[in-house]
Amino acid sequence: MRQFVFVAHDVPLDADFSLDDLAGGAGRLDALCRSITASFVTSHGIREDVRVHVVVQNTVTITFTGSELRRLNPDERSTAALVRSALEHREEAIGALPAEPNPGIEVYRRGFEATLETVDADGPLVQLHDDGTPITDCEPGVLESGVFVLSDHHDFTSEEEALLEDRVDKRLRVGPTVLHADQAVTVVHHYLDTVGYETF
Repeated sequence: MRQFVFVAHDVPLDADFSLDDLAGGAGRLDALCRSITASFVTSHGIREDVRVHVVVQNTVTITFTGSELRRLNPDERSTAALVRSALEHREEAIGALPAEPNPGIEVYRRGFEATLETVDADGPLVQLHDDGTPITDCEPGVLESGVFVLSDHHDFTSEEEALLEDRVDKRLRVGPTVLHADQAVTVVHHYLDTVGYETF
């Protein structure tokens, strides 16, 4: 299973934001929704072998599991509605037990460090960063079950960088040009889907 961890620094914990102002009052939730959608949506389908963890303000983690997801559409507004619904139920999460506001969505009261510690993965923990080693230097089979960690429109904080330095197995970049997180996700999928651009 491929997994992605997105760090959302500005998305509000309070779910009273408007779906009509995703780029402003919702803390660039528009960009985060594009990343979630890029992780799952294909033409007329959804990737069932993908899991996404969204860490909101180092306080709440929303986990999306592709094999169980319902009502994820390829538009920012409907994805934002799922995020908002998850935040509305965050107080129902107790200890290690999540709230489950919608099929395939779980809400945990845990921050970035706890999320990295609890992600169940068979592959490496990979930080996607423009200063990393080219992804083409890494065999795609090694990355197939990896956990890819990305920041939002902000750089990782110094605390997050220190945390990742102690935990990541690889630090990779997806190309010579700095891309948005959703674009980087698409490149990762394409690299792995084509076995390192070898199979089409």
